[in-house]
Amino acid sequence: MKKLILSVLLATSAVPVAALPAMAAPAAQPWADRSLDAAARADLLVKAMTFDEKIQMVHGYFPPLAKPAKKMGMIPSAGHIPGIPRLGIPTLRESDASLGVANQIEQRKGDTATALPAGLATAATFSPELARAGGVMIGAEARAKTFNILLAGGVNLTRDPWNGRNFEYLGEDPLLAGVLGGEAIAGVESNHIVSTVKHYVLNSQETGRHVLDARIGEQALRESDLLAFQIAIERGRPGSVMCAYNKINGHYACEQDALLNGVLKGDWKYPGWVMSDWGAVHSTEKAALSGLDQQSGQELDKAIYFDKPLRAAIKAGRVPQARLDDMVRRILTGVIASGLMDDPVPATPQPIPLDDHADVAQAVAEKGIVLLKNEGELLPLARTARKVVLIGAHADVGVLSGGGSSQVRSTGGAPVEIPLTEGEAASFARVTWHASSPLKAIKAALPGADVRYVDGKDPAAAAAAARDADLAIVFAWQWQTEAQDTETIALPDDQDALIDAVAAANGKTLVVLETGGPVLMPWIGKVPAVLQAWYPGQRGGEAIANILTGAVNPSGRLPITFPASASQAPRPEPVGLAQLKAMQAAKAAGATSNHGVSVGVESFPVDYQEGADVGYRWYEKTGQKPLFPFGHGLSYTRFTYGKPEATGGAAPTVSIDVTNSGARAGDDVVQVYVQGGADAPTWRLAGFARVSIDPGRTQRVTIPLECRTFARFDTAQRGWVVDGGPRRFAIGRTAIDHVAEGTITLAADRMQP
Repeated sequence: MKKLILSVLLATSAVPVAALPAMAAPAAQPWADRSLDAAARADLLVKAMTFDEKIQMVHGYFPPLAKPAKKMGMIPSAGHIPGIPRLGIPTLRESDASLGVANQIEQRKGDTATALPAGLATAATFSPELARAGGVMIGAEARAKTFNILLAGGVNLTRDPWNGRNFEYLGEDPLLAGVLGGEAIAGVESNHIVSTVKHYVLNSQETGRHVLDARIGEQALRESDLLAFQIAIERGRPGSVMCAYNKINGHYACEQDALLNGVLKGDWKYPGWVMSDWGAVHSTEKAALSGLDQQSGQELDKAIYFDKPLRAAIKAGRVPQARLDDMVRRILTGVIASGLMDDPVPATPQPIPLDDHADVAQAVAEKGIVLLKNEGELLPLARTARKVVLIGAHADVGVLSGGGSSQVRSTGGAPVEIPLTEGEAASFARVTWHASSPLKAIKAALPGADVRYVDGKDPAAAAAAARDADLAIVFAWQWQTEAQDTETIALPDDQDALIDAVAAANGKTLVVLETGGPVLMPWIGKVPAVLQAWYPGQRGGEAIANILTGAVNPSGRLPITFPASASQAPRPEPVGLAQLKAMQAAKAAGATSNHGVSVGVESFPVDYQEGADVGYRWYEKTGQKPLFPFGHGLSYTRFTYGKPEATGGAAPTVSIDVTNSGARAGDDVVQVYVQGGADAPTWRLAGFARVSIDPGRTQRVTIPLECRTFARFDTAQRGWVVDGGPRRFAIGRTAIDHVAEGTITLAADRMQP
């Protein structure tokens, strides 16, 4: 049924712009001619605009702080750029939307939306189709709510396990993040609205995010974070790219000429526009000349740099008039290419098929939950179970959500909502649970069982309640949010002690982790089963119940490495944390901030010593064994592989027979790794495929390989180089568990940068 719902949703999304009927343009409006490409139409529009109209397009209001908000008809949201009715240019209404149409701290009273699981859950599906379905769903809801620009498409790579925004993103591998990010963007834009891709680039930690200087070499950056963005842009064709808060190699991301003009607009020929993150602009002339096209959320910056100061700079000749024209042309190109200009969003809110959209969220959760451990086949929970005890994490009423700008006020409400009392996140984040009760869902799935809940605050009481249960399920949690990193990846609130106590009382103890990334598991040897549920979205309780009872066969795979100890990671704690704490202590009395923008923290360097060897490549390079490797995930069935066959040349592929040798239907994720060249020989994910196979059946899988994942970037010649000759490849159940290896002969090749 879910498969049918997803296919219908994808099939009925907005018609691609190329399929819109051609219309002859009125003589007075040549830019309305749909036979012209988006850039040509945008150029005609720019020529018809006044200087004031152009300036109006390149800076946007932040409605919560904007003075004329009511007069201009702004929706309480992330951003507002007034339209130009005489030219048919629509008002641009922007919403945060990584995991759904956001409504942090309920700016719009009573307005709820469908909440997808964490981005890491989508990544764990290894499914481009599900990533696209999530984008289609979010885009449809945004359009129905009259928003037409979504600040979605987060593809920043996980470099540190404690990063507060890891949960929003798509893991540590550039191919996986790029492919799934691109598909999510394409899904959003299928609704004829604009999606961004963000945060360009190296927005890899939240501590000091407004001032830190991310340092890395060009080749390493090209082969890691930039490759993720490049693949996402190629697949998704987002209308806009959002530049980040941080500095990169000494320059703010929104003033980084080499990355904005050089890489993005030059090498990649990106036609759309670069918008700033909210509070990420620091200048007028340098930013404009370096490639920033639009100042977003202007009230969060120290000045409105792209209004009066830009006017003055253009009139004085310090910024060419041609640069302003290019800024506006790029904005209009993104708007037109998305279909928004020809198919404007409705003027008033429209009905939303909430049940169908909730099915999408549940499907992503079910396919993204990862079974980490299952000794003695404790799961699936037998339907003969008579007593099940759930412990902790408010599992009686809901499931945890990540915080920050991606926070969705979900359909069904928030049964638990805890405000923050300090820190940058306090102005726009709350510790929130979605109203999807695992207790209620498990009771429904096991109608004959005694299923009860204890809060877990007293480990001894929890152990006593669990002692005679057929299964004790400890729900463990760690909340993460934008604007702050977790200081440790250990579970908070003495949950390790709780798990120890319950496991000592009952040998059939399962731990369900609701976390935004890896956590330490000192109790891993004491419990037979562990389920990684991430932040599972507004139907998370139902998804968890279906996995536990076997109604759904688990099939998620880790998109991120779980370290055995914090010391295994390139950086064991957030860089700059001591500086941040010192500033907070010094300003504890009367400290203020501009809607969360850090005040008083000096710039500090973050040296990415691992370079391109992010995540699992770092563990291989340093010879460390993680707790759970990238790609890991168990099933209730078994898959066996035949002998792989490789086709080399300039478009290499690997084919293999996959057999479901168990008794249940299930999904497998076939992972193909290729070794880098002699200068960088670590294994790299070069292709993957998710397949559904009935028991006893065999399916032939052919996987094309992305050559840039194992090529090297030549900074002198400015291009990708594939060294010809034999290269090792492997079929892996994980990044380190290779079930078959072989040799593929590659054709020497050079590719555009």
